[in-house]
Amino acid sequence: MATLTEERRSTSSSAVSYRRFLSRHISWVPVFAAVIILVVMIAGAMWYFPNFQLNRIMSSILLDNAYLLVLAVGMTFVILTGGIDLSVGAVMAFTGILCAKMLGDGVPVAVAIPAMVLIGAAIGLLIGVLVQFFDVQPFIASLIGMFLARGLAFVVSLESIKVDNEGLLWLQSTRFSFAGWYITPTGIIALLTVALAAFVLRYTRFGRTVYAVGGNEQSARLMGLPVVRAKLSVYVISGVCAGLAGIVLTAYSGAGYPLNGVGTELDTIAAVVIGGTLLTGGSGFVIGSMIGVFVYGLIRTIISFSGAEQSWTRITVGALLLLFVVVQRVIVSRSALSR
Repeated sequence: MATLTEERRSTSSSAVSYRRFLSRHISWVPVFAAVIILVVMIAGAMWYFPNFQLNRIMSSILLDNAYLLVLAVGMTFVILTGGIDLSVGAVMAFTGILCAKMLGDGVPVAVAIPAMVLIGAAIGLLIGVLVQFFDVQPFIASLIGMFLARGLAFVVSLESIKVDNEGLLWLQSTRFSFAGWYITPTGIIALLTVALAAFVLRYTRFGRTVYAVGGNEQSARLMGLPVVRAKLSVYVISGVCAGLAGIVLTAYSGAGYPLNGVGTELDTIAAVVIGGTLLTGGSGFVIGSMIGVFVYGLIRTIISFSGAEQSWTRITVGALLLLFVVVQRVIVSRSALSR
């Protein structure tokens, strides 16, 4: 009888410890879910496809989706504040084709690249000003930015502009290999962007302010946090990432094109949500967004391996989004009950 009582106490203590751990780390649950999905997909692909080489496939996913990873970093900052940025695909296209045009006109790559980043930042600042000072909904403000950037891309050129600049093409043509893995400078840029963003969100006052604004903007104001500066900054960061992504995509494709990035903003949002960032703001991690990009890229790769139509990529991503939206609702409900 005493042994049975001790077992019950031990079980009860374990359950309490588990609930306490879950309540303290509940924001990591969607990230863990994304990791599990990624691992299961890799294991299934390796079992089903004998020629599936993990190191080469994952290296290829990073190579093909470096621009999407950079966009996802900027989008994570915006969504963490409860906003949205629909302009990233159009800004990427505009900066990409403008960069190709400038390089074709003889502008040095050391001038063209910083100029594209600054242009992206300017469009992001415009969206932030509309949201913060003119009380325009982020959806509408970023839609304005999207139309502006896409129109400017067509002003630059209606056709594709090929890039011959060796300095820019070096970012994609160079490969560093080790133990069967490989990475290009564009992949390194994407990973460094993730690392810098993760550091900012985790260890800086600005990062804590971003989470506070997304959690409860009114409370953040009452605490004296620089809410206005934070909300402006996240759109500038998103614009910078979009400008950088334009450079990465232009190096990857070897050309600028005004229709690049059509629908990419939706892919970016999908990757961020799959990575565990709450659309309501206040919870999420850049590392999770990176995992979301790899999940998205792996889905496309597996469907390509299987010979199925790429429309199944959208169907699969839609199913995953439904799953993660349900997970997010559970998290929000549990958080509300714990208060």
